[in-house]
Amino acid sequence: MKKSTLIKWMSLWPPFLGAGIRVKSISADFRQIEVEMGLRFWNRNYVGTHFGGSLYAMTDPFYMLMLIENLGRDYIVWDKSSSIQYKRPGRGTVRARFELSEEQILTIKQAADDNPKTEHELQVEVKDEAGVVVARVTKLLHVRKKSLT
Repeated sequence: MKKSTLIKWMSLWPPFLGAGIRVKSISADFRQIEVEMGLRFWNRNYVGTHFGGSLYAMTDPFYMLMLIENLGRDYIVWDKSSSIQYKRPGRGTVRARFELSEEQILTIKQAADDNPKTEHELQVEVKDEAGVVVARVTKLLHVRKKSLT
């Protein structure tokens, strides 16, 4: 699938569309993804700041997608768990930038090649327009090599 098609499709995916989450960019090598969400009446909480569920939703599938694309079809990747730590109220437009280095990818691949299954923890920060951290999300991903049989 072309990147531009994927960006459009993900931005129109009902959970993202409903929360006002937009995929801004995906690098050609799937090692960087940028996502943003503006504050709207439909994604505000009782006190007028970003609803916590929407902040989490904007971080949900991306590390899994990035690892699937970078490891290839010989590997199985699943989100196993995640946690979100709210740092301050989110107002205005918030952004998250997901990044995987070549070293991280090689480390995860090697662990999956050497073990029946592995787990890897990755973090992403959601920041406001001033670059201040609003939330920190930790994702635990399950990775294993597919069986040959």
